[in-house]
Amino acid sequence: MASKLVRMVAGLCLAAMATSATAQQTTTDNRVGANVDWSVFQGESPKECWGVSAPKESVNTRDGRVVAVRRSEIQLFVFYRPDNGAKGQVTFTGGYPFAPGSTVNMTIGEAEFELFTEGEWAWPATAADDAKIITAMKRGSSAVLTARSARGTQTKDAFSLLGFTAAIEDAEKRCGG
Repeated sequence: MASKLVRMVAGLCLAAMATSATAQQTTTDNRVGANVDWSVFQGESPKECWGVSAPKESVNTRDGRVVAVRRSEIQLFVFYRPDNGAKGQVTFTGGYPFAPGSTVNMTIGEAEFELFTEGEWAWPATAADDAKIITAMKRGSSAVLTARSARGTQTKDAFSLLGFTAAIEDAEKRCGG
């Protein structure tokens, strides 16, 4: 239990760093690779690399009906930050604040995972969970993330995993530490 709490606190710190770093650094200037549906980016200060993809499909519902909603960027990441010991940290931003205390359900094939939320960010509880998710992503063809916004909207975002393995291996090679 203590390790989950430590991981969650660390995740909050990393999510905050990811928010500012990604907003500032995810440009074509620092894109170092593209692999089908996944891109690889590298930042220098601090040194970090990440694989990232946008969903192929997003469905938003409220009270069982499809609704149109405004969302900022929706992205699924895997980060490598050698200075912070992050070696394959899975992170998701849904483009809206998640409902307080809610979780995000991630389905890859038959496997299901739970991501904890804070603000607009979600991530697994432990590094071991990150590793399990990355293994499933390497084997799968799509990842579906289901969540609930602070306004009660249910969201379902489907990400292609075509190019995931090549992108993650590239990011890890560049910044695996």
